[in-house]
Amino acid sequence: MRIATWNVNSIRSRLHALIPWLETVGPDVLCLQETKVQDHDFPVAAIEEIGYQAAFRGEKSYNGVAILSKTLIVNVRCGFDDGEPTDEARLIVGEVNGIPIVNTYVPQGRDSGHEMFDYKLEWFRRLRAFFESHFSPEGPLLWTGDLNVAPEPIDVWDPKRHMGHVCFHPRTTEALEGVKSWGFVDLFRLHVPDSGQYTYYDYRTKDGVAEGKGWRVDHILATKPLADRSTAAWIDLEPRLGEKPSDHTPMVAEMGAWKGGTP
Repeated sequence: MRIATWNVNSIRSRLHALIPWLETVGPDVLCLQETKVQDHDFPVAAIEEIGYQAAFRGEKSYNGVAILSKTLIVNVRCGFDDGEPTDEARLIVGEVNGIPIVNTYVPQGRDSGHEMFDYKLEWFRRLRAFFESHFSPEGPLLWTGDLNVAPEPIDVWDPKRHMGHVCFHPRTTEALEGVKSWGFVDLFRLHVPDSGQYTYYDYRTKDGVAEGKGWRVDHILATKPLADRSTAAWIDLEPRLGEKPSDHTPMVAEMGAWKGGTP
């Protein structure tokens, strides 16, 4: 099984890159964030034409999450249990071949003194509670998405300069770890211990990709039953180097087929 995550920064603006990438790389599942489109405008036909199904929840101009899969997506739901509508376009759950997948677009936080920063920290706490209520770390589960956190200094191109940024802040790192400690393994770090591997390159940073000035804020995590089957993980820089790219680029992970049945 090959699973990928990609913040496309507007799916309709990125179809010229998304469709060829799906046809070339061929992930079994692709989780998208920042689709930035209302549900009735989601490009379902273009996705289905190349053999993928889609489950999605979006809104105009902001946020938006989707799961694309070569096979049937079942048990789809959006948002937390409290029914807060502002979170529905940030969290989508679907099950593919017996494996539950939680795709999230975590709030960025704006500034450490802003109310959105507190919202971000609370979002992680709610997410931990969501996992505790619906899943077990002993069962198969994938958690993907733009988590807006670079967990370690090696995940930021200049950690001294950026320490205190809302995506590289002791409190956000702690908040992320609070969710990971429930039972998740970072599949990328499981296979790639090196620094200088990033998924996000700011449009405003001149020659950012060429000079390695990026951040690893996009992640694929798995519970141990799946992590034990993980065989590889990598970041694909080609889409970020293409025409009119997203400021993020895809991360991909591979694992052996799950044969444990539906949990």
